[in-house]
Amino acid sequence: MKGFSFASIARFQSLLALAVLMLALSLASDHFLTAENGVNILRQISVNLCLSIGLTLVILSGGIDLSVGAVLALAGAVAAGLLKTGIDLPMWNLHLDLTVAGAVMVGVGVGMVAGLVNGLMVTRLLIPSFVATLAMMSVARGLTQLWTGGHPISRLGAAFGFIGTGSFLAIPLPVWIVVVLCGIALVICHRTPFGRHLYAVGGSERAARLTGLNVDSIRVVVYVAGGALSGLAGILVTARLDSAQPNAGLGYELDAIAAVVIGGTSLSGGRGSVAGTALGCLLIGVLSNGLTLLDVSPFWQQIVKGAVIAVAVALDRRNSRQERLS
Repeated sequence: MKGFSFASIARFQSLLALAVLMLALSLASDHFLTAENGVNILRQISVNLCLSIGLTLVILSGGIDLSVGAVLALAGAVAAGLLKTGIDLPMWNLHLDLTVAGAVMVGVGVGMVAGLVNGLMVTRLLIPSFVATLAMMSVARGLTQLWTGGHPISRLGAAFGFIGTGSFLAIPLPVWIVVVLCGIALVICHRTPFGRHLYAVGGSERAARLTGLNVDSIRVVVYVAGGALSGLAGILVTARLDSAQPNAGLGYELDAIAAVVIGGTSLSGGRGSVAGTALGCLLIGVLSNGLTLLDVSPFWQQIVKGAVIAVAVALDRRNSRQERLS
């Protein structure tokens, strides 16, 4: 057929995989296709989608961020600690209590600082993004343990908990939050000069520099944005659990990378979309939910996720070769 190619199928491979997976799970479990389970899946993927949006921007620029889970834990812990105990300013003999809005701003701010450090390490110190964000992952984990003393920070109040457990029109509030974030990210990526510059940097850094783009600034901005979204994800997790856990976010970077790659974003940068990432998050969420309903061991679930990532990367490489040859 005219215009038919492997690439045309590849564009819809995630959607086809999701449809097949949902059909198989609906036949295997009577509890899968229920409204309650659907809402549960949406609630479960909201945190991963929040992380994955930021990670998509970073990967589109040609980088990677392995610190998202650790930054999530640090941001949630700092926000919870200050919300519960406030801030002492002995120099002025003052004690300030944080509001819920203040705690959210603190969490996002912590993430932004971590993202800024990542961006500066990559652009100013010329450390490969893999190494720089791996270092940040270790630092953030250590800071979280120091801040919490290795103990959870709990009983944060109903108003704060509403962020993670509340609903609007029968849809969990975290889902509304990430839907808005997806919309904003889509507009930025596809309707603004910054979005075009972002794709240009990821597609060819050398060509982007020759056209006069400030490549370093663009990369710093996406790392800061990714850090901010990691901080917000930390708020969502902490609010849902009503507790900041020192080991929160362990392995979350794996799910986020899986969602981004499954959604069609190339690890080489310059190709992909936030919409595809949202679809990848949904596929990962449906897969995890289905395996849980089928009483599959969590250890096997990790193996399946790893295999899915390997297959997705292999398909990404094949797609790239097909595009170069076409």
